[in-house]
Amino acid sequence: MTNDQYDHKRIFLICVLALFTVAVSMSLGATVASDLKTNFLDPIDFTTSATMIAEILGIIFLGFSLTLFIVSPFMDAIGMGRALSLAALLIIGGNAILVFAGDITSGANIYWALWTGMLLKGIAWGFVEAAINPATASLYPDDKTHRLNVLHAWWPAGLVVGGLSGIAVNELGFNWQIALSLIFIPAVVFGLLNIGVKFPKTESSELDVSFGDMIKEIFRRPSFFIWFGAMFLTASSELAPGQWVDLALTHTVGMPGILLLVYVSGIMFVMRHFAGAIAHKISSVGLLWFSAVLTSLGLYMLSVADSPITGFIAATVWGAGVCFMWPTMLASAAERYPRGGAWTIGLIGSAGALATYFVLPILGAAYDNAKLESAGGAEAFAAMADGSLEQTNALIYAAEQSFQTVALLPVALFFIFGGIWYNDRRLAKLKASAAAPSE
Repeated sequence: MTNDQYDHKRIFLICVLALFTVAVSMSLGATVASDLKTNFLDPIDFTTSATMIAEILGIIFLGFSLTLFIVSPFMDAIGMGRALSLAALLIIGGNAILVFAGDITSGANIYWALWTGMLLKGIAWGFVEAAINPATASLYPDDKTHRLNVLHAWWPAGLVVGGLSGIAVNELGFNWQIALSLIFIPAVVFGLLNIGVKFPKTESSELDVSFGDMIKEIFRRPSFFIWFGAMFLTASSELAPGQWVDLALTHTVGMPGILLLVYVSGIMFVMRHFAGAIAHKISSVGLLWFSAVLTSLGLYMLSVADSPITGFIAATVWGAGVCFMWPTMLASAAERYPRGGAWTIGLIGSAGALATYFVLPILGAAYDNAKLESAGGAEAFAAMADGSLEQTNALIYAAEQSFQTVALLPVALFFIFGGIWYNDRRLAKLKASAAAPSE
């Protein structure tokens, strides 16, 4: 089939719904993280419970990363449609384990039940991104930055829906299991919509590039590894803090932290629809440079926010910064290394997820250490009454320290993207000069 023969609208809709479903699942997971910590992990060991919940949230990203790394180069053989169908089943299965974790096991073993459920969700996410990104790049080869940003605008849309749904369920007096069960609805919908749809081949397949050639493309052009490393930092600045917002900032800004994540997600949903126009004006890497500046500033502001107003101001700056990072990184890799095919895009996404897997436990450990330091030790913290001023102050200090831990990461991106942007402009001027007719 030629590109014109595929049902572009339906395929893109399926891609949107699949990513939206994963985002709802992630948002609901962040919303109930405090419930999981309080109900299951605090009784195991309250001194390391934040580290444990961070590890459980982080395993999603390891599952995502490894799946994306392994599956991406074989996407044509697996089939994008089959990958998305499997993802729908894994989302349902992973969340079911979380919902019924207390019935499946008890005691210290419940940590591993939660861990397994989150891992399955991460694997599902890996199958989704391994399919939807090359599908979009293949359907819209001349408009990748815009289309990938529009596609990934539905990630924050899912975060908004998931976050507000979790809040609504809590306000109505239902338990966290009901909130997590909501994910079954969109998972079934996109799974059914996917049946019988013919998906395109990846760009590398259309260019008749073999798996060996994809590997050669990456090692023949070592500049790819600069982008691979940069993705570690961009994802650590976006996804890890996003998972940590509700648990940490609720104690500092005087309102549910998940509302800040919902607000930021709304900003991202709107702004990602304008990514193509902005990138056309200043280039994709120029867009990433400005994003890095705002992200670093926003993360530091979140660490010192102490009221709803300062929380929203900080979230606005951070949201404007991280808004374009993930999809523009994917688009930049696809544009610069087209012969790398789905594996190029997959490696970039895998780097982002792997970084988040490592950063979340660091955030958790920083939070645990800071709360005990502020309290004067584990015994002193244990003696504090729940909701007391002393405990609240310790948790506020812990939140500040954990966010300041990641605030410096995007500073490095200021120099990385600045260097690439400068080099691109230099090469463009040389090319234009060489092409100019001589007198």
